[in-house]
Amino acid sequence: MSAKPFRPSKAMILAAGIGKRMRPLTATTPKPLIEVNGKSLIDHGMDRLAAAGVKTCVVNVHYLADLVEVHVKRRRDMEVLISDERDALLETGGGIRKALPLLGDEPFFQMNSDTAYWIEGVKPNLEHMIDAWDESRMDALLLVAETVNAVGYAGRGDFDMDMNGRLTRRKERGVSAFAYAGVTILHPRLFEGAPEGAFSMNRLFDKAIEEERLFGVTMEGIWLHVGTPEAIRAAEYAVAESAA
Repeated sequence: MSAKPFRPSKAMILAAGIGKRMRPLTATTPKPLIEVNGKSLIDHGMDRLAAAGVKTCVVNVHYLADLVEVHVKRRRDMEVLISDERDALLETGGGIRKALPLLGDEPFFQMNSDTAYWIEGVKPNLEHMIDAWDESRMDALLLVAETVNAVGYAGRGDFDMDMNGRLTRRKERGVSAFAYAGVTILHPRLFEGAPEGAFSMNRLFDKAIEEERLFGVTMEGIWLHVGTPEAIRAAEYAVAESAA
């Protein structure tokens, strides 16, 4: 009988960004609180984390921080801890590094509040990630979406993936089949030697690629990339079509 897969009990949601591409909506509403289909983006993500068994969720705040903090503290299905970046925005990597003392020593989910939104397939995507996680081989496991099936995404992809799920960067000026969908399982050891202050997670993803410890899981369902006000309408249409 095989051992049960490791199930992260903690998560971090990045919710500190300014959301310039979402203007004018973000002039008065932080991007994580913008509603799609009657629910804020951050609540869509937190609902999925709670369903996957997450008990503690760390949320970082900077732009319109009070609004985000009050909103997430209303959750009753998980403990919510705030990582305060009001004084200085630390970017993705710096924000997670600052929050590590709240996240502990075990692997944890990390979710981007603005891009981690999708229509589920037969099995929840976080369950696919839990099943695929292998601490002996991986420092990070990313949920990636096939760009041909994405709604609202106009980029050229982020990663190539081999038959074992190992990720490498899209070649410069090239096109890749997979885009990072904003959710990962991270092992805290990935941050060993990371700088203090602001830096991008891309620096640590590149480190993991060099060590052949960055892996991906292909999303089941449809990724809804909600990056602009127009994309909200496209996402809501896609959800309505899937339910028809």
